[in-house]
Amino acid sequence: MTQSLPEPVATQASTLGRTTERRISWLTLLLGYGAAIIVGLLGHHRWSFGLFIGTGLAWFNFTLLRRGLDSFVEASKAQSESKKPQVPLATYAAIALRYGLIAAVVYAIFELLKVPLLSMVVGLCALGAAAIAASVYEILRPSSVE
Repeated sequence: MTQSLPEPVATQASTLGRTTERRISWLTLLLGYGAAIIVGLLGHHRWSFGLFIGTGLAWFNFTLLRRGLDSFVEASKAQSESKKPQVPLATYAAIALRYGLIAAVVYAIFELLKVPLLSMVVGLCALGAAAIAASVYEILRPSSVE
C-alpha cells in the first residue's frame, strides 16, 4: 500500500519540479553557449563550434528525457486511477534512441566538419553544469515550503 502526498503539497512539489526543469533548460543553453562565445572570441573557432553543437545536443537530450518522463508520470497517474495508460510509441522510441541519435550526430560532425570530438563532449557537459547550478540554487534559496 502506497501513501501519497496531500494534494496541495503534491501540486506545490510538481510546480517546483517544473520550475527547476525550466531553470536547467535555460541554464544549459546559457552556460554552454556562453562558453562557446568566449572560446570563439579567444580565436578557437573549431572548439567554439564543437561547444555550440554539444550544448545544443545536451539541451535536445534533456528535452527528450523530460518529455518521456512526463509521459510515464501521466501513465502512472492513469494506472493508479484504474484507467488504461496511454503512452505513445514515439515516447519509447525517443527514450531508447536519443543516445544513438546524439552519437550519430557527433560522429557525422566529427568526420565531415573535422570539429574536435572533445569540444563536443565538453559541450554535452553543459547539461551537468546546469543541473549542478540549479541544484545549488535550490539548496541556497530561502525555502517557502514548510
